Amino acid sequence: MKKKFKNLTFKDALFNIANYTVFFLFTLACIFPFYYIFINTISNNDAVQKGMINFIPVGINIRNYLALTSVNDLGVSFVVTVARTVLGTGLMVLASAFIGYLVTKEEMRNRKFWYRFLIITMYFNAGIMPVFLNLSMLGLTDNFMGYIIPSIIAPYNIILVKTYIESIPRELEESALIDGAGYFMVFRKIIWPLSKPILATIAIFGAVNHWNSFIDSLVYMQNAPKLYTLQHRLYVYLNEASNLKDIISSSPNAAAMALNSKVLKYTVTMVTLIPIFIVYPFMQRYFEKGIMLGAVKG
Repeated sequence: MKKKFKNLTFKDALFNIANYTVFFLFTLACIFPFYYIFINTISNNDAVQKGMINFIPVGINIRNYLALTSVNDLGVSFVVTVARTVLGTGLMVLASAFIGYLVTKEEMRNRKFWYRFLIITMYFNAGIMPVFLNLSMLGLTDNFMGYIIPSIIAPYNIILVKTYIESIPRELEESALIDGAGYFMVFRKIIWPLSKPILATIAIFGAVNHWNSFIDSLVYMQNAPKLYTLQHRLYVYLNEASNLKDIISSSPNAAAMALNSKVLKYTVTMVTLIPIFIVYPFMQRYFEKGIMLGAVKG
C-alpha cells in the first residue's frame, strides 16, 4: 500500500483527493435526509415542532414509534406490504431464473422471436388505464393477487439472468446432459446454485420495487382499504395527518404525548424505510458481483 502511494504523481494525488472528497460529499448528501428524519422521530416533539433539530437529537425517546402501534390500519398495511414483497419477489426471481435459462437454449423454438418480444415490452406498454381495465376484467382489482401476477415477469431482470447464465461454462451443463439429466434437472442442480449472485441482485430490485410500490395500490385497490400498501397508507397519512393525530391522541398509550403533524409524518416515513435498510446489508455482498457479471455481455 505504501509503495502504491509513493508511486503517485502530484497530479494523481490531487485527483484522488478531489475524487474522494466529491464522493464523500455525495454520500453525505444521500445519507443526511434519512438521518435528519430519524433524529426528528426520536427527539422531543416540541423541539421538532419549533425546528430546533438539525444535526443532534434532543430529548431522545421512542414514544413516537410506540404511539403508532395504536393505528390499526398501519399494521394491516405493513402485513400486506411484507406479504407482497416476499411472495412477489420470490415468484419473480423463480420466473426470471427459469425464463432466463430457457432463452439461452438455441434449440428452443422461435427463441429469438420470444426474446425480442420480451425486450420490446420494456419500451412499449399500453398505459395505466388499459392495464387497469385489463386487470378489472380479470378480477385482479381490489384483489391481493393484483399485486403479484403482473409483477412476476420482469424483462430487465430476465435479461440480467440470461447474460449471467451465458457466462457459466457450458461444459458443466453438457456433462450433466451426457449423464442423463434433463433440462429441469440441470436448471435445479447446476444453473440455480451457480446463479445465486445474480438472483440475489434481482431479488433486491424486486423487493425494493414491491416495498416502495404506490401507484398500483392507489389505482387498483381503490375499494379495498385493507389491501393498501405501506407507501399508500403513508400517502394517506401525509395528506390527513390531523386525522392520524386524533387517532393516536385518543389511544390510552399516547395520552401523555405532545403530538403534532410534523412528528407524525417523520415517524410514519421512517417506519416505511427501516425494514429495507435492515435487509439490504445482508444482500449487498451479492449485489456488486451479480450486477457486474450480469452486465458483461450484451
